[in-house]
Amino acid sequence: MKNAHILVCGGGIGGLTAALALLRHGFEVEVFEAAPVLGDVGAGVTLAPNAMLGMQYLGLGDAVTAQSIEPVRQSVRHWQDGRTLLTLERGTKMRDDYGAPYVYAHRADFHAILVDAVKQAGGRIHLDAAVRTVLSDDSSATVELADGRRFSGDLVVGADGLKSVVRQLFEAEPAHFTGHIAFRSLVPADGALAEYAALPGNFIGPARMVVFYPLREASLLNLVFFGRQAGWEQDGWTIPAKRSELEHIFEGWCEPVQQMIAHVDEDRLFKWAINARTPLKTWSIGSRITLLGDAAHAMTPFLGQGASSAIEDAIVLARVLSASADMGEALTRYEAARLERASMIQLESNANADRMQGEDAEMFGMKKLRNEETLGLFAYDCGTVPV
Repeated sequence: MKNAHILVCGGGIGGLTAALALLRHGFEVEVFEAAPVLGDVGAGVTLAPNAMLGMQYLGLGDAVTAQSIEPVRQSVRHWQDGRTLLTLERGTKMRDDYGAPYVYAHRADFHAILVDAVKQAGGRIHLDAAVRTVLSDDSSATVELADGRRFSGDLVVGADGLKSVVRQLFEAEPAHFTGHIAFRSLVPADGALAEYAALPGNFIGPARMVVFYPLREASLLNLVFFGRQAGWEQDGWTIPAKRSELEHIFEGWCEPVQQMIAHVDEDRLFKWAINARTPLKTWSIGSRITLLGDAAHAMTPFLGQGASSAIEDAIVLARVLSASADMGEALTRYEAARLERASMIQLESNANADRMQGEDAEMFGMKKLRNEETLGLFAYDCGTVPV
């Protein structure tokens, strides 16, 4: 197994983490990325302690932390008057409780760290390499690209995201619309917005929510506005949006939210429909094809665990491949370790949207809290969990 040749479809966070973890375990790895140039979308990503434990396992913990912001605490605030409903301790508490920090990173910065690490470890990244289909038999698997080129190896890993070509081998249905839409924008974290960079968090209210946190040494504030809308289901990270759409959706919300909307640059405001997947019964076809990340379990963002789950998948997959006698055994162990947890996170993320966007926002935090920390998600260490 140590000499196995692994083909990874997708050069996002999950695919690159898988490539690096596999290289660290001595495998030969090639990555196939559809984009013509490397780079990730200009937005933020939350890396909870479970994700950062994965980065520490790969030797990238310090590099990622140096390019990120580690909040001291987060606040959950009421939509109508802005009062604080709940304060969540982060900072040293995360390190003390879980052995890793909770950080906010710019996706492009995080992606660049992974790209450099994969290249330094000897991985090959093919660009402008859109996957058309994947074929397999008992002894090998083959990736066929849109331009007709073919590459064969011992295993194909489908890490090609929400619209995964590899997942089509498992089911023909596309990802489904969840009823949620989102708008994102990066704005300067100065003037009236400086205080929100210092104490990040969210505003919650009926069927809507605003998430805000700092990036790049607190020079930028990442804003994400969530709502619910029927009849518009277009997915994509770079669909232009208008400030007037936000003003309409968040009419009547408190002054801080109105300040955030007023500071949005329409040239840098984008929207998308939040699509997701339903849990699969298996992530593998035979012993030569498997899935990870959004291709396996695309979820809503309401637990902030999408990237973290992909990182967990990637490292567990590398560990089981290294520890198994053959591919069949490895993929069986991979699913046993990952499928139930990932499916639970998918379902809980949907439920958390209802909890945080309920009609009784003023009651939030008064009931028994059910979130990513109380569910035990932060305590999961993909580098040591039994496989």
